[in-house]
Order: sequence, then structure tokens, then C-alpha cells
Amino acid sequence: MANRPGHRRFGYVRKLPSGRYQASYLGPDGRRRTAPETFDRKKDADLYLSRVESLITRGEWTDPARAKIRLGDYADRWITERAGLRPRTVELYRWLLGKHIRPQLGAVALGDLSTPMIRNWRAELLAAGVSETMAAKAYRLLRAVLNTAVDEDRIIPRNPCRVRGADRENPAERPVLTVAQVFELADAMRYRRLRALILVSAFTTLRWGEATALRRSQVAPDGSWVRVVVAHTEMVGHGIVVGPPKSRAGARTVSVPEAIRADIVKHLMAYVDDGPDALVFTGPKGGPLRRAHFNNLTHWVETVKKIGAPGLHFHDLRHTGNHLAARTGATTKDLMARMGHDDMRAALIYQHATGEADRQIAEGLSSLVDKHTGTRPDDEDGAAGALVPVG
Repeated sequence: MANRPGHRRFGYVRKLPSGRYQASYLGPDGRRRTAPETFDRKKDADLYLSRVESLITRGEWTDPARAKIRLGDYADRWITERAGLRPRTVELYRWLLGKHIRPQLGAVALGDLSTPMIRNWRAELLAAGVSETMAAKAYRLLRAVLNTAVDEDRIIPRNPCRVRGADRENPAERPVLTVAQVFELADAMRYRRLRALILVSAFTTLRWGEATALRRSQVAPDGSWVRVVVAHTEMVGHGIVVGPPKSRAGARTVSVPEAIRADIVKHLMAYVDDGPDALVFTGPKGGPLRRAHFNNLTHWVETVKKIGAPGLHFHDLRHTGNHLAARTGATTKDLMARMGHDDMRAALIYQHATGEADRQIAEGLSSLVDKHTGTRPDDEDGAAGALVPVG
């Protein structure tokens, strides 16, 4: 049957006493909704309804009432409900939200966000002195939040985070130590029990939280391997939290270069209690190492300057180890397995990275160390378990 003159197939348009036109329609849920504004011409109201009908037909329609939720409220709930986030990640996300996102965008309704608005927000962050790295972190968090609003909750039809290059950090290149500098740094530790921590971190590429969480049962008695099972995370107000490694691939067994195995065995004998749960690396009172305490204990800033590596971070030891491992000819997938990165998780599953490949990396690293050290004199430590200042 043909439509009556003036009768629409979708939606309804009526003329108001003011002379303007109002459009309304039934949504997919059967509820009637009115356009957020009125129109000067009936043609404009018809065009609005045609656009809404097209969105519904393509399955892209979203409830405009739900899009009124403020970004700050939605993002806060997003962080709370996000499953599987590590405590440190939650802490970082809440800091980024409170420091860089909420002040300018927190009160904006999700439906009112636009790409020009996001571009302006980022530009103002940079103009205020926020680094590109931190601005990129905030942008990626915002994009992830809005991806959920689009794909899972269907609150908005598209993600306005479409600023080209805004997700790139472009960090400065971190320093890489030579093998000689690694040993020089290890030997410069004021307390001998911290010497092996430097060697393990550099030549097994463990993260700080992974190395400081090691227990005796997770280190081979002959020093040939270390097993990462858990990691320490320092959280404001909570102290050190024991949790899973940074990623699923982070739980791993890493072969130790033969050239430093004797150092590890000596460390176990001198400084680690006999119990299987005894921490391998501890602070002065036998408790877990804290990063700030370690820096003070080792006079880190002054020490790294003395070996010719000013500005070196502890994490750069892992960076150094990765570079040295790459020089052994290891493939990318084998390096990723050793490093505990899950960026290559699918590749590792399908390409079957093996423990044998990891042992070959350790052998190659050992050769590099041997070229530097030759025959090294025995390390004379103080009494077992004691903190013995050197020099």
C-alpha cells in the first residue's frame, strides 16, 4: 500500500506552535525518542530521521540518552571493572585519569566528544610541558576507554581518538653498557650481597620486580637457571605487593650464562637462608628490596657516573642484556621468550620457541663475558649473610 501524502515510513515530524519542526522515532528497543534539537525546515527534520534510520539499519545506532554520561565517571568505572589489570597498572591509570584527562575532559559527555576536541586536549597537554611520552600514555588510556564505549557498551558510534601519531611515545634512546661496565658496576656495589643482583639483572634480563622477588627454590643450586614465578610491585599506601609477572609470557625459566654461575652460587652460599622461600636478594634487614632504598644503599647516581654511564636506570641493565643477547645471533622469537614479552605471544606459540634456544643464548652471552674477563680472581666476601661495606 502506498504511503499517505506527508506520511513517513520511519519516524514522525510535527510542526510546533513556534513554527519549528520536531522529529521523533521509535528506537530498536521500542521506545520513542525525540531529536535533541528542533529544525527550521521540515526538510531538515526529514533528513535527520533518514540518518537515524540508516544507523539503525547498519546496526550502528546508539542510545543518545546513554551518551550523556560524563567521560570522567565512565573512565573511573572502566578502570574499576577492567579485569586482569596489575595493581601498578591500576595505579598508573588512575593517576593519568586524575592528572591529565579529568581536568579538561572529565565533565564532557561521551556523546559530545569529538576528534578536534581530543586534538586540542593533547595540544594543551604538550603546551603545558607534559612530555610526549606521558601525553601518549594518557591518549592510549583515553582511546582504550572509548573503544569499550564503542565496541562493548555501544554508547557512542565511533571513537573520536583519531589523532595521528598521538599514541607514539618517541622516548630517548636508553644507554647500553659494555660487558666491562656491567662488571665494573657490579664490583662498585658498596655491599657485596648486591653484586650478584647487578649480574643477574644484566645477563638474564630480568625486570627489577622479577629479580627482587626471586626465592631460593627458583634459582638452580648450580646457578644454571632462574625461574620467574612472581614479581614484586611497589604501590603507594600498600608497600610491596607480590603478584604475577608483568605478562603471561613473564612466567618463564631463563638460562644463566655459565660465566656468572659461580657468582650466583657464591651469593646463595653467603647471603641466602637455606629455606626454599628465602629471598635471594634482600635489604639490610633481610626484607624485600625497595627501589628507593636500593638507590640510596648503592649511591646509585654517583656510582653510575663513576663508571661512565650518567643517568643510567636500573632497568637499563635489562636493556643492556637484551642488546648483548641479540649479538649472539638469537632470533626475535627466542629473544622475546627470554625477555618475557607477550607482544610476541602468538608467534611464540606458533613458532615453538624452545628451552634449547634459550640455553644457546646463555652460552653466547657467556662467551662475551669470558672475552672480557678471562680468568677472574675469586670474589672474597664477608661473613655469610652480613652486609659488608667495601672500601
